[in-house]
Amino acid sequence: MIKTFSRKLLLIFSGVLLLSYGVIQACGGGDWFEDWYYSYNSNFTPEAFVEESYSPLFLSGEIFYGIGFDDRHNSRFNDEITSDWENYLKEAMPIETVKFFLLEESAQDIIALDNYYTTQKSNEIIVKWATTVALGNERVKRFITFLALAKKTETASLRKSYWEYDSSDQKVFTDWKVIHSLEKQYATTTDDFMKNRYWFQLMKAYFYSDNKQKAIDFFDQTAQKVEKNTLYYRAFGYCAGVNYSRGNYAVSNYMYSVLFDNCPQMRVVATYSFRPNNENDWNGALALAKNNKEKAALWAIHGYYKDEQNAVSEIFKLDPGSKHLNYLLTRLINKQENKINVTAADSNEAGKKKVVKVDSEVYALVSQIAKSNQTDQPYLWKIAMGYLQVLKGEHGMADKTFKGVKSELPKTELASNQLRLLQLINNLSQVGKISSSAENALLSDLNWLYITLPNSENQKFRYYNATEWSKKYLATLYLKKKNFVMSEIFAPEEEFYDSKRNVQAMKEFILKENKSAWEVLAQKIYSTKIEDIENYEAVQATFENNISSAISHLENTTEKKNMILLANPFNGNIKDCHDCEHQAPQSRKFTALQFLKIVDEMQQKLKVNEDVYNNSLLLGNAFYNISFFGNARIYHEGAIVGSGSSPTNFRTQMMKMIVDCSTAKRYYKQAYEAASNKEQKAKCLYMISKCERNDYYNTNYYFQDKGWWDIYDSEVNFKAWDSFKALRKEYSDTQYYQEVINECGYFNTYTMNATK
Repeated sequence: MIKTFSRKLLLIFSGVLLLSYGVIQACGGGDWFEDWYYSYNSNFTPEAFVEESYSPLFLSGEIFYGIGFDDRHNSRFNDEITSDWENYLKEAMPIETVKFFLLEESAQDIIALDNYYTTQKSNEIIVKWATTVALGNERVKRFITFLALAKKTETASLRKSYWEYDSSDQKVFTDWKVIHSLEKQYATTTDDFMKNRYWFQLMKAYFYSDNKQKAIDFFDQTAQKVEKNTLYYRAFGYCAGVNYSRGNYAVSNYMYSVLFDNCPQMRVVATYSFRPNNENDWNGALALAKNNKEKAALWAIHGYYKDEQNAVSEIFKLDPGSKHLNYLLTRLINKQENKINVTAADSNEAGKKKVVKVDSEVYALVSQIAKSNQTDQPYLWKIAMGYLQVLKGEHGMADKTFKGVKSELPKTELASNQLRLLQLINNLSQVGKISSSAENALLSDLNWLYITLPNSENQKFRYYNATEWSKKYLATLYLKKKNFVMSEIFAPEEEFYDSKRNVQAMKEFILKENKSAWEVLAQKIYSTKIEDIENYEAVQATFENNISSAISHLENTTEKKNMILLANPFNGNIKDCHDCEHQAPQSRKFTALQFLKIVDEMQQKLKVNEDVYNNSLLLGNAFYNISFFGNARIYHEGAIVGSGSSPTNFRTQMMKMIVDCSTAKRYYKQAYEAASNKEQKAKCLYMISKCERNDYYNTNYYFQDKGWWDIYDSEVNFKAWDSFKALRKEYSDTQYYQEVINECGYFNTYTMNATK
């Protein structure tokens, strides 16, 4: 028993041009995020084999694949119409002029030209076109006469809103004088081309009129005499719409299926308008089908909405050669792909295979049809069968299937790429242990996948999923072999560089000469460069207060060593206001390398006890400012350390490094001990208090096991650190103390509360 459409789908589709009745024209949308998702999570490209007219019906997260809603109602047939008229007019009118009259705001010009043909009186418009258009040509005259009437019907047929499908947006054409003129032209013209055009314009005018029965009657009377071209099927769609508006759902759905079957340009329209409200509507439509081909078309639309598997099965029984089977197969395969358990595939014993629940009935059906060789594209079904075999882990059978179908493929890049990609997935899935022989066997295909394809222009081909899966797969194999460098290259992990052994191993690999072809490929796909590593080591060495090592590493960089710090890193301000310090005038700017060399000079002076207070204070400022809390935190940011507006944006080990103020605190204490007066000591104490404040934040916010709400609920709104207390108790008579009160609201609050 057939399942009727869900209520949700009915609500979505019941608004489609209640008077859209097979709607008329349209023009293209854009790519949607949901389709991006489907493309990036698939290895099976429908466009490789399926006719373009079916592409909006591919599996999608939106109403239609690639376009979302169909918004082409005003220009769907523009190219075809223009081409038809260009061929009819031949050399009498340039193609750009044909387009202008047909598609642009040309009504006033057409009226003027039509009046000229009626009155033979010249006007400015005639002069305008006299040198461009052969106005004396009989076909040009017929064209203008036709357009003068057709443009009037467009006042009802063209829609201003592409997204509104409400019947209230439907206009009614009531100018029966124009309709009678169209009737006269249709009856009297002997030009077959023009007669066909007037026939369609009459159908359109009747359809939009206040007597839609005229459209049905006229079509029934004349359809047998009309060529079954696009105009015929557009008119046929009008009749389908009229029947739907009258509640003749079985008839309208049957007619939309005929439209779907015979007019590729209107497949989207037919699909959107097709909607049986219940099983009686569906059975009624099937009963109207004149033959198996028409029944297959009904199933083809139904399969789009509900149960592709059943639709494929029914169509194959009715019409094995139906082209509609192909697009339904791609939807069926793409749905099977969605069942891939990526997490399990990444973490299984040896990265052995994709973990997939392939529906046994789907596999049996696809295999049966593939082996029958009765379809329109036997090779598509064989490739699909082979892919399902890969997903099921039947790699030997898949290999045989792929090799057998290769000679049958169409000679297109997409088809060739599709087969190659699936063969690659199958071959890689069979690699249980990585070895040089396995690497050599995969090298050519992975060069193609990782290097060639990203630089190709064919954006329809779906290779992104295979790229990411294969890299994770290889990383799993290398990890099992304890080759941590190659595992990192294929599937980078933030924590890799937390180990200095890993850092050194990666540097050795990158700097290695005479790499194998596999190693060359590996280095090409790895985004971290030797400069990133040298910069990372420089930052680590700096925070470890190993400045000579930091300088050595930073000198091996090109960009980072010359990077200008955004503020003076040796300043120690009362408030930590990065933006303020970055915008403040600076008499001297420091590069990262200059900064380190000055730090080194100050440290050398301290070793001989030269100007201990100033050098210690400036070094405290330097180490404070390169931390997350300081004005020069740009110094520690990079490809490996990371970046962000909060310490929590960094991985744990890096966060611990960049929020650590212990080195700065040590230098501030050293400055305090060397201070020669109370003003100096007051300043040192306040700087120490900033470090104590940061330590408090680190312990209670950044490195804590409690949840954020527990922290906020603790009701700790104020805390006085030891240096705060000492500053108030012993140095309240200093000028610096007053400056702190004026600038630091937190300290000011503490002093007032302490006084109370």
